[in-house]
Amino acid sequence: MTRGGTKNLGTLALRVAPAAFIAILFIWPVAALIRRAISVGSGDGLTALAERTHAWQLLGFTLFQAALSALLALVVAIPMVWLLARVRIPGSLLLMVIITVPFVLPTVVVGIAFRALLGGPLGFLGLDSGLWPILLAHAFLNVAVVARVVGAAWRSLDPRMVEAARTLGAGRWRAFAGIVAPRLAPAVAAAAALVFLFCSTSFGVIVILGNGEIRTLETEIYTQAIGYFRIPEAVLLSMLQIIVVVAALLVTRLFDDPAPQTTGRAADSRFSPHGRQWIPVGAAVTWTVLVLVGPIAVLAVRSVRPAVGGAWTLDGYRSLTESVNGVTPLATLRYSLTTAVLAMVIALVVGLLAAVAMHRSRGVSGTVGNVVATIPLGISAVTLGFGYLIVLAALPSEVSASPLVIPCVQALIAIPVVVRIAIPALQSVPERLRQAAATLGATPTRVFWTVDAPIIGRSLAAAGGFAFVMALGEFGATSFLARADTTTLPVLIGSALNRPGAENLATAMAASMVLVVVTTIAVALVEVFRPRTGAPL
Repeated sequence: MTRGGTKNLGTLALRVAPAAFIAILFIWPVAALIRRAISVGSGDGLTALAERTHAWQLLGFTLFQAALSALLALVVAIPMVWLLARVRIPGSLLLMVIITVPFVLPTVVVGIAFRALLGGPLGFLGLDSGLWPILLAHAFLNVAVVARVVGAAWRSLDPRMVEAARTLGAGRWRAFAGIVAPRLAPAVAAAAALVFLFCSTSFGVIVILGNGEIRTLETEIYTQAIGYFRIPEAVLLSMLQIIVVVAALLVTRLFDDPAPQTTGRAADSRFSPHGRQWIPVGAAVTWTVLVLVGPIAVLAVRSVRPAVGGAWTLDGYRSLTESVNGVTPLATLRYSLTTAVLAMVIALVVGLLAAVAMHRSRGVSGTVGNVVATIPLGISAVTLGFGYLIVLAALPSEVSASPLVIPCVQALIAIPVVVRIAIPALQSVPERLRQAAATLGATPTRVFWTVDAPIIGRSLAAAGGFAFVMALGEFGATSFLARADTTTLPVLIGSALNRPGAENLATAMAASMVLVVVTTIAVALVEVFRPRTGAPL
């Protein structure tokens, strides 16, 4: 076979492998849901199902709370965006860890943290459950999206444009309003669209903080499918959720790659504060710590003092070695870490193959591949989990009970992040190095391992870290698939919260702190290995 034929086969394999994985793990369960929706046998019709489930009211409230959450996240993130884009201070690595950790924390952990915060130090506000706690938790979870996307766009601006405006007599605020703000608008819109997407599919936060009073499409799908086993109703709601997700993704794509384009490499316009400049910098740092560290600090205190004003105790941590439904939380942690590592490896392999294929593709095929690879990041985890239930029920038990099911599901959700990190890294490799290696007789595979791999190694390490923490904290789809011997720690925390008693609450809080520590360590390693340039997320 000629070299050209071998290259074509290699390119085809690069495209087929990730496409097959996404088709089996994503398109198949979603198609199963759609097929079930078309063939629902209740005889009531879609209109009757919609009325019985209050589908339109659920849809309206889902969109309403997601929009409010996105707006609140934008407001909360303003000081953090300014810090990342304009200020050079010692401890910037720690600042990035503080901003990033909430985004990758399991949603059940965030829910518990805000229950502890609003039921403890902020109990006087009377906001321990309902809409406001959900909005606050969503803002806490998603400020990293705003800070990274908008901050990266701001830093990429050529400072000479602002300097020219100032030279012509424009004041600081006028220069910002006339030069900076219009160029940041696409980035702000992109960040808002992403936050809206994530909040419209939120599950763990609403389950824990909604106190059974707040219902969205996501929580009602779970209630109808698992609580009441009303399959037609759950399928109808899942279809509505898919429409919401696709629409949000299309809006997000309108603002894709929002960073302003500059000629050449823009100079670093950040300043090192001195004198009175430390006042706004100190205020922004204080705001960041209060907003992002405060809830976790309260959770840490409550894990050793479960009752407000009660005794200090380590019973919650001792209970991690005691059996819950036949398995100890520590054993569950070991299983969670194992599946997260497997999911990370799968996500890295599949995501890197997809990224290489898209990098080598041109035109429509590359754009379509990018869209398809991104969809699992925004799809409803509960909808996906429900689709898996339908698919696995029709498969032999050897397949449905395979230990690879949960890691593959977790990997599917992490693959888009790997792709978004790997593609800019591949684009940063000088093409002349690849051409020189090919001229010397290297095959495409050898070119990748000898030229690309050493250059993108740090980016892949960061991608692996993000994939690990996302898999570790996955809750929605896993809650559908978990059995007694395949329970992950987030699912166990959710189960403990559903049982009454101070002991169960203490166990949930202690297990949550374990996840916080593991996640923080992983994010710190990601920030250490992450290249200083590249994708904002």
